Amino acid sequence: ANMGSEEPVPLHEEFIYCCGAATHVLKCGPWKDLSKDESKNLPRLLFMIIPGNPGLAGYYRTFIQALYCGLKRQYPVWVVSHAGHCKPPSGMEMIEDTDIKELEDVFGLNGQVEHKLNFLKKNVSKDIKLVLIAHSIGCYITLEMMKRASELQVLRSVLLFPTIERMAQSPQGKLMTPLLCKLRYALYMPVFLLSFLPEGVKASLVRFALRGMKTCDESSITTSINLFSVDCIANILYMASQEMMKVVERDSTTIKQNLKKLIFYYGTGDSWCPQHYYDEIKMDFPDGDIRLCEKGLRHAFVLDASKEMAAMITDWLQDDLTKL
Repeated sequence: ANMGSEEPVPLHEEFIYCCGAATHVLKCGPWKDLSKDESKNLPRLLFMIIPGNPGLAGYYRTFIQALYCGLKRQYPVWVVSHAGHCKPPSGMEMIEDTDIKELEDVFGLNGQVEHKLNFLKKNVSKDIKLVLIAHSIGCYITLEMMKRASELQVLRSVLLFPTIERMAQSPQGKLMTPLLCKLRYALYMPVFLLSFLPEGVKASLVRFALRGMKTCDESSITTSINLFSVDCIANILYMASQEMMKVVERDSTTIKQNLKKLIFYYGTGDSWCPQHYYDEIKMDFPDGDIRLCEKGLRHAFVLDASKEMAAMITDWLQDDLTKL
């Protein structure tokens, strides 16, 4: 009876330029192109993952496959990397070689919001409804997208471990802010030197760094090898430094306007959004769907709990999908 789940999950990988920056897209399901209106078999719904930081699509590989299967293979599930966070394949530059300056600061936080909106505009037909599943800083980006592009047909936004306020004041933020804002250039040199190591040695270093995990996702290890590229690290740390400065006040206006579409999921031991952030948003929005994790999942759930997270989300969205 279990034949269905044994079929390989169709996964399609692309490196494209979006807003002039190298972007890695992973597409789960048989649909490779959702922009063509003339084809009659467009799905009604796209699940799009907006990653955290580092915004590498590969970290979400297991997650999108599990979601796709949990959704009974009925809808495409895509993840789009942040601009410039992936190491482009050989022959492709980090920034497109054109004279047109597509976007002022595409690697910054505001640029990453515009980057996702631009991706949707160019690659997804307006008729397709969206379920946005956002992780960490992706939640801030998602609220910004909903605020800037109210024409998007967002059915639901699921905000996982949302860093949407007071990032620099969080326990982890206090630790990282001086590092990101003052010392980030000092990190480039060791990364540059490590970038010359053979791939196998890099993989061993990553395994060593992640050794504390009971089960570590294999795709996390291969994806983490991107972090040995100075270009990627520079863009990742630059975006992170902006997060510390810009993610200060929670955008309660946008939350209020979209409350019925939002699901929040906070961690219990999350040093990026401590539990009192959860208590406060819960008090401000008593009618909101705001949950506290009871499973002890870590902020970086993709490293070891992708399947568990995917199963919970398919569960939460059951009602929405039956109404479609």
